[in-house]
Amino acid sequence: MILLKDILYKVTIESVVGSTSVAINNLEFDSRNVSLNDVFIAIKGTVSDGHQFIKKAADQGALAIICETLPENIINGITYVQVADSHKALAIMAANYYGNPSEELKLVGITGTNGKTTVSSLLYQLFKKAGLEAGLLSTVKIMVGDTEFKATHTTPDSLTINKYLREMVDVGVEYCFMEVSSHGIHQKRTEVLHFTGGVFTNLSHDHLDYHKDFAEYRDVKKSFFDALPKTAFALVNVDDKNGLVMLQNTKARKYTYALKTYADYKAQILESQFTGQLLKINNQELWVKLIGGFNAYNLLAIFGTAQLLGLRELEILQIMSTLDSVGGRFQYLISEKKITAIVDYAHTPDALKNVLETINEIRTGNEEVITVVGCGGDRDAQKRPVMGNIAASLSTKVVFTSDNPRTENPEKIIEQIEKGVPAEHYKKTISITNRKEAIKAACQMAQENDIILIAGKGHETYQEINGERFDFDDFKIVNQLLTALNK
Repeated sequence: MILLKDILYKVTIESVVGSTSVAINNLEFDSRNVSLNDVFIAIKGTVSDGHQFIKKAADQGALAIICETLPENIINGITYVQVADSHKALAIMAANYYGNPSEELKLVGITGTNGKTTVSSLLYQLFKKAGLEAGLLSTVKIMVGDTEFKATHTTPDSLTINKYLREMVDVGVEYCFMEVSSHGIHQKRTEVLHFTGGVFTNLSHDHLDYHKDFAEYRDVKKSFFDALPKTAFALVNVDDKNGLVMLQNTKARKYTYALKTYADYKAQILESQFTGQLLKINNQELWVKLIGGFNAYNLLAIFGTAQLLGLRELEILQIMSTLDSVGGRFQYLISEKKITAIVDYAHTPDALKNVLETINEIRTGNEEVITVVGCGGDRDAQKRPVMGNIAASLSTKVVFTSDNPRTENPEKIIEQIEKGVPAEHYKKTISITNRKEAIKAACQMAQENDIILIAGKGHETYQEINGERFDFDDFKIVNQLLTALNK
């Protein structure tokens, strides 16, 4: 039996109407899921305000309501708890409800604009290969030991996080690697979680549809490190000018990694091919399957994290050489006609630039680089012309197309992308709104040894249009189209 007063422990309460010594069932912040004896937490979201659904939750059997503003009509028999911040209250209550599972394992949070999924997923892969029990909370999937669950958000809501962390503890998981998004931090989803370590990958233009400006975006990321305890470690990329900013006010032990500057963990790229690259990490050479400077940074973050968690250097390096790339992150195939197709999640200017620069560094110069790219709807519009500029400047040919248009007109999105194309590159671009037709056009343009980059959606197996998700897998589609062209 769980009492309401027990899960309210450490919540900042402003007033209470009714008794908190009542046995409760589940916690819910979506009124549609409320049933008898549940607690409903009214959250002010970006789309709707949960306070509007307090009566609905009460009608469905809620025993207690947690809210920032008490409703005008108080119903007898229901306990109302007014709190200063519903988001923070939910995080604290969720942790209490599930017995604060983050305190029972080594939880490492990875944050930054790019690289979160690769670093967290490969850390999970590395620790599993080292024979250790590990869990994963990522954009691509959630892993509780060996059991996979579907992921819906980069950083899930507080209830989902604690639910899976509890399941991990119950099956003996010792280490968990978790992507920490700026949305998740800002909405207090990671509040009160006990982190053993935090990793900062990089910071570039993204999510400015949500955050007021870049400074707020940076400061939200920084607040994650500010909150780390002195028992934790903070590992940051100091080749990024924001790396040291993350360390300014943290109480955690400070560590750095870099390719270009002095750092605790250093790497050098000795050789690079489409099949992998030769790295020197802390004076040890190893061949890895992941390519590009951006992946060298990711692997260095993994190396540093694994060492800080107690693994031996030689064991880490041996396992790193066997790690496979994450689905939709520089995932490639070579057709019978020797056309290379690469699918990558690059949906920010910096990520697109990194991938295209990597391709251009490896290719001989005789091949064409044909890029298929779009931008998501209902998201940061400022980056669209920047993406257009980068694609046109670093590719031989470009096909602008639809990404996940959501509720926006895809042709309007493409027009905004095209505005960034420099005049001298305009003739190398075409626009095809239908994404499959755009990929088909790129396949038809490509000749032997040419390279097709399909950017923006990566691991996603759907396209979101006007609130509906339709089956769409870039990798499967380009594979099918190139196979058909071989016949």
